[in-house]
Amino acid sequence: MCRKDKRNAIMDAAMELLADQGFHGAPMALIAEKAGVGAGTIYRYFENRDVLIRELYQVTHDRISDCLKEGYPENRPVRERFFHICRNMLDYYIKRPVEYRYIEQFHNSPYGLEHRKAKIMNLSGEFDTVHDLFEQGKEQQVIRDMPMALYFNLTFGPIIWILRDHHTGFLVIDDELKEIIVTGAWNSIKI
Repeated sequence: MCRKDKRNAIMDAAMELLADQGFHGAPMALIAEKAGVGAGTIYRYFENRDVLIRELYQVTHDRISDCLKEGYPENRPVRERFFHICRNMLDYYIKRPVEYRYIEQFHNSPYGLEHRKAKIMNLSGEFDTVHDLFEQGKEQQVIRDMPMALYFNLTFGPIIWILRDHHTGFLVIDDELKEIIVTGAWNSIKI
C-alpha cells in the first residue's frame, strides 16, 4: 500500500471507529488494525491522537463547507441563501451518516467547544459564509437582532436533532419534510 493509500486508510478507519465508538472507545491500536497497518504506522502520519481527531474534523468541515457553497446564490436575498445552506446541509448529512456521527462526536466533546466558540465569534477573522449571512440578515432587518450563538442554535440545532432521528430510523427525511424543516428553521429567526 502506498503512503497516500495508508494515510487515507487510517483516516477512513478512524472516522468510522470514532463515529461509532466515540473518541475514548477507539484506541489507536484498533484504528491501525481496522486500517490494515501496523500500530506504529499511524504515528508516521499523525503525531498523536489529538492531531488525528482534529485533522479528521478539518477534512469533514472542509467538505461540508464546500457543499454549502456549491451553487450558493451569492447575490440573492438572505432568505434564499439561508434555504440553500440548510437544504445542502440536510442533503449532505443524509447521504453521509458516518461523517454526521463523527461531527456529532466532535461537537459533543471538548474539541467541539473550542471550535464552536471560534465559529460563533469568528475568531479566525476569515470570511465565513454562514456568519456573513446572519450578519447581513440582521443588517437588512429580515432576521431578528440577537446574539450570534442564537442564530446558530435556532438554525442548526433542530436540523442536527432531526438528522439524528433520520439516521436512527425514527423518521425519513424526504423533499417535503426537508422544506418543513428548513421553513421551521427560518421562521425561528426571521422578523
